[in-house]
Amino acid sequence: MERPIGIFDSGIGGLTVAKAISRILPNERFIYFGDTAHLPYGDKSKEAIQRYSKGISKFLIANNCKTIVIACNTASAISYKYLRDKYAGNVPVINVIDPIIEAVVANGTHKKIGLIATKATVQSGVYQEKMNRRNPGIAMEVLPTPLLAPMIEEGFSKDKISKTVIENYLSNPVFEGIDSLILGCTHYVLIKDEINDFFKGRVTLYDSTDIVAHKITEVFKSENLLSIKKSGDNHFYVSDITEGFQESTSRFYGDNIKLEHLKL
Repeated sequence: MERPIGIFDSGIGGLTVAKAISRILPNERFIYFGDTAHLPYGDKSKEAIQRYSKGISKFLIANNCKTIVIACNTASAISYKYLRDKYAGNVPVINVIDPIIEAVVANGTHKKIGLIATKATVQSGVYQEKMNRRNPGIAMEVLPTPLLAPMIEEGFSKDKISKTVIENYLSNPVFEGIDSLILGCTHYVLIKDEINDFFKGRVTLYDSTDIVAHKITEVFKSENLLSIKKSGDNHFYVSDITEGFQESTSRFYGDNIKLEHLKL
């Protein structure tokens, strides 16, 4: 089925998920929408996040997308249930939280796991609730890390500034003795190596890129949605465009791509 995949995020961090989808499902094309006019979602109200998510999803459905991928942990935590129920029987809606929880539980060896994410994601309690429901034997320690996403958006990674901020967060006593860590924001993939260095490789890191792409593959196979060949180009839209956003896309996506400005 050669209809596009619809992907959205609060900004351009979700391009890390889009890139993984493009690599693992090369026959698929997608429409990406980054809500850069309203980023970050992490400090917005629940009502605002749901309003933004509804508008973007309406745009993606209007453009014949065969699925909606919420490539944002905050929007996944706040808006997934609404979007899933609204489009039930029409298109599958995939979030970035459930596939990570499934992967952690499937590992079968973890006893204490940490989570770093935006304030809104942490306060929603969705990771804690889902983990407790799937495996109450895994202890979860959570920490809001509000400086990380804007730091990465501004290009501060792999330098003294990012190292100081990362070490300050990860040295928090709540993470003592963890055997794994969930990177609960699509931006954090860009500092995964630095996080791994902090833990000296002793902690298993989970992020949403390949895990979500493989989940989409499973869903598409079961619902006969896989494309036989790629027909058309990917499109990348943002609700606000600046030179900085354009320059940052290559860091998040890995290739030079053209952002199109679209105000919904």
